[in-house]
Amino acid sequence: MLWCLILFNFITFQGDLTPSPDKTLWYDIIYKEKTIGSLKATKTHKDAKTTYRTSSTIEFRLIKEFAVNYNYSVDFEAKLLKKAVVNIRINDKSHAKTLTQWHENEYHIEKNGKTEAPLESTINYATILLYFVEPSNVTDCYSEQDGSFNTIIPLGNHGYKKINANGKGNEYYYKQGVLEKAVIDGGLISFEMQLRE
Repeated sequence: MLWCLILFNFITFQGDLTPSPDKTLWYDIIYKEKTIGSLKATKTHKDAKTTYRTSSTIEFRLIKEFAVNYNYSVDFEAKLLKKAVVNIRINDKSHAKTLTQWHENEYHIEKNGKTEAPLESTINYATILLYFVEPSNVTDCYSEQDGSFNTIIPLGNHGYKKINANGKGNEYYYKQGVLEKAVIDGGLISFEMQLRE
């Protein structure tokens, strides 16, 4: 009887032990019907750790030329955020650097060299997951850039609106659980992201 129970548990939980395959997604960044950049999102596994990375470059002109580079690297273990590093540069100058790291029973957050108040609640959904995991049952997500929580509102038909701490909203649309299109308020400009075929 005990062996049957052990075998049942092994079969039942085997799906949780097997990591999903590595994945790479490419997006075109579109402003006024013109492609102004691209974004690469990757998901990789090693042992119990899943690492998500995004890297993007956007080039546009508003009175002067702008080149914006976004780099995110986020580690999860057992569906819990362990470390997030964000580095944003505008015209080769640092614009934002944020580090979030789990330490014992809280997150330590450092923004642009300044230590923020520790965060005690656990994080199991962060902004970077919006590329890979449709937020169908998610009401908030952690912003690795701001070190704060954003609200997620379902729009219906696999669409969602993420509202940040400043009240700005981005929209995300999914097909078969993967982000297909996003409408982003980027501060200087608003643009769309479209998944490449």
